[in-house]
Amino acid sequence: MTTLTREHCLALDRDDTLRHLREQFALPEGVIYLDGNSLGARPRAAAERAAAVVAEEWGDGLIRSWNSAGWFELPQRLGNKLAPLVGAGQDEVVVTDTTSINLFKVLAAALRVQASRDPARKVIVSESSNFPTDLYIAQGLADLLQQGYSLKLVDSPEQIEAALGADTAVLMVTHVNYKTGEMLDMARLTALAHAKGALAVWDLCHSAGAVPVDLAAAGADYAIGCTYKYLNGGPGSPAFVWVAPGLRDAFWQPLSGWWGHAAPFAMEPGYRPRSGVARYLCGTQPITSMALVECGLDIYAQTDMQALRAKSLQLTDLFITLVETRCGHHPLELITPREHGRRGSQVSFAHPDGYAVMANLIDRGVIGDYREPRIARFGFTPLYTSFTEVWDAVEVLRDVLDSGSYRDARFQIRSTVT
Repeated sequence: MTTLTREHCLALDRDDTLRHLREQFALPEGVIYLDGNSLGARPRAAAERAAAVVAEEWGDGLIRSWNSAGWFELPQRLGNKLAPLVGAGQDEVVVTDTTSINLFKVLAAALRVQASRDPARKVIVSESSNFPTDLYIAQGLADLLQQGYSLKLVDSPEQIEAALGADTAVLMVTHVNYKTGEMLDMARLTALAHAKGALAVWDLCHSAGAVPVDLAAAGADYAIGCTYKYLNGGPGSPAFVWVAPGLRDAFWQPLSGWWGHAAPFAMEPGYRPRSGVARYLCGTQPITSMALVECGLDIYAQTDMQALRAKSLQLTDLFITLVETRCGHHPLELITPREHGRRGSQVSFAHPDGYAVMANLIDRGVIGDYREPRIARFGFTPLYTSFTEVWDAVEVLRDVLDSGSYRDARFQIRSTVT
């Protein structure tokens, strides 16, 4: 592996059976984009779709488009296109709202289920390294409910089993860690939660569209995730929610808006929830942004997660090898697991000046991102990332580190979004 060359990477690109999918993305010239784990690239079809929604469906169709353009059914239609990517069945997923709002819905519903089974179960168990918004939502919900509800944090996945007890209501974890890229064993942790009488809520933001997910086979209870990372739905595009069939109609979620009503246009004063996952809808849907999600999902329909996973592992293996062989004399610490079964589709390296290094890389056209503490993150989206780009990105990284150009004062200034 130490004798890898750029020509080797060019050969990998020529043999790549997924290379035609790259042509369906609008990627700027002179940029190597390794941040699909934060915001996916724009599908070429998205601009045309946005124009059609604005000019035709909204402009010409006006209010009629709720019926004639299928706006009303859009959350379910998108959910059915997304379902195969997460191991869900038809009519089991809806695309709606934000990840944070959807987490509030499913977490509240899960706590209500547990309260009906065993009122003593009032603890939510999670990791301290879970994505912060997940922890904030859990803290806010516990504060809202009072009555002894609390969030209990562990410092590593290895501590989860010991943290689960007779008072645990919910295990709330992220499938792929946003900092390290570590992928957890969903089936094993769900089974551990169930064995202790807890329900399992999974955040799929960094795994949907990046790694194979099978919610049904894992026995998961609830799952939420976003569409703007690997699914390429656009900045802030609506998120999604899935609930296990046996739990969907147990209780209705607390954000009981009219879109989740059994007959929204009956305009009844009392709430009657829809049956199925549609009861997890809330208010009127953001049609313009939601419509763009379909462009990314339609590209996934041209391949399968097994092929994408195989390429993802090739890309991340290559990146790790090249960084360690060509930049190994610098203080870079790999914090992403090497084992394939424990790795998502990103690679994270810690560096004492991680922010400045990433800022310099971005200035040179290699776009990743930064997370505290000291972590430079690189995301690999097999739909459009090439092997040659991996080589070229590492060459730029090597030059940035060897030259020390990242020490320039302008790379020390923190942007609002890192």
